[in-house]
Amino acid sequence: MTKTKTAKNNPPQTGLRKVGLRRYMKKYWPLYAMMVLPVIYFIVFKYLPMFGNILAFRRYRPGMSPWGEEWAGLRYFKLFMRDPMFWSAFKNTLVLSLLNLLVNFFLPILFAILLNEVRAKRFKKFVQTISYMPRFISTVVVITILGELLSPSSGLVNLFLKNAFGIEPIYFMNEPGWFRIIYILTDSWQFTGWTAIIYLAAITGISSDLFEAAEIDGAGRLQQIMYVTIPSIMPIIMVMLIMNVGRMLTLGFEKVLLMYTPNNASVSDILDTLVYRTGLANQNYSYATAIGLFTGVIGVILVTGANALSRKVTGESVY
Repeated sequence: MTKTKTAKNNPPQTGLRKVGLRRYMKKYWPLYAMMVLPVIYFIVFKYLPMFGNILAFRRYRPGMSPWGEEWAGLRYFKLFMRDPMFWSAFKNTLVLSLLNLLVNFFLPILFAILLNEVRAKRFKKFVQTISYMPRFISTVVVITILGELLSPSSGLVNLFLKNAFGIEPIYFMNEPGWFRIIYILTDSWQFTGWTAIIYLAAITGISSDLFEAAEIDGAGRLQQIMYVTIPSIMPIIMVMLIMNVGRMLTLGFEKVLLMYTPNNASVSDILDTLVYRTGLANQNYSYATAIGLFTGVIGVILVTGANALSRKVTGESVY
């Protein structure tokens, strides 16, 4: 009898869970409704296109089946492994990515730390606003502005160099030696302020007690940065590093394509432009898909390595 009464008085746990879930969804359904469009976007534009990777193993002919006509095995992988153009594009991608990472990964961190040290609030807000505004300028507009500024005939840079130092006009946008410098500097100008927002938010979240304790111990501003600020934002730094490493082989395709010329092709031809030229221009879709799939696999390996580094440095991992 006791067991029966207890069972009647206490409803099953599943019933309680259903009631709790119903209340939870009733309270938070607007948040889940906001997630619908992003989820649809990722499914349609990120996950469904993954099925197209099957073309890397099948022979595709334009106008025939979208899934290819017959199995080709690893034929296309063997082809690009023996292709000098692929290895040239791979080297250009790797060099440009590493240089860009070395400069434009640490620059926003330094900028955020320096901006946080500014005590004049109005000046601080002004600098922050000016720094992230270039993020909203289209890549096409940026390259167009560059073309005007660096023009060998009427560009302000060449006019200044000629009038001030007597240097003959330089065709910056056409010279291989200037391509990587221009690419990295434009990325610095366009994204430093925008990326620094993340680090500024992390710095703002640091407890003021830590800075007060460091100050009581006699630490100056530089020592507080070294022993309080940087260690506190290290998890965010590692997350950003993993994200940047994962994108190493997928550089800004639009910018490279707009800056690409036959003269600077020796340094500007990267994997993305090779895939574009092979797939869309030459309609060799299977070959281009194989290169793209290879790039994706390398990206996964790089992310896994960066995650292992994060685990060693901070004791935490992203996944």
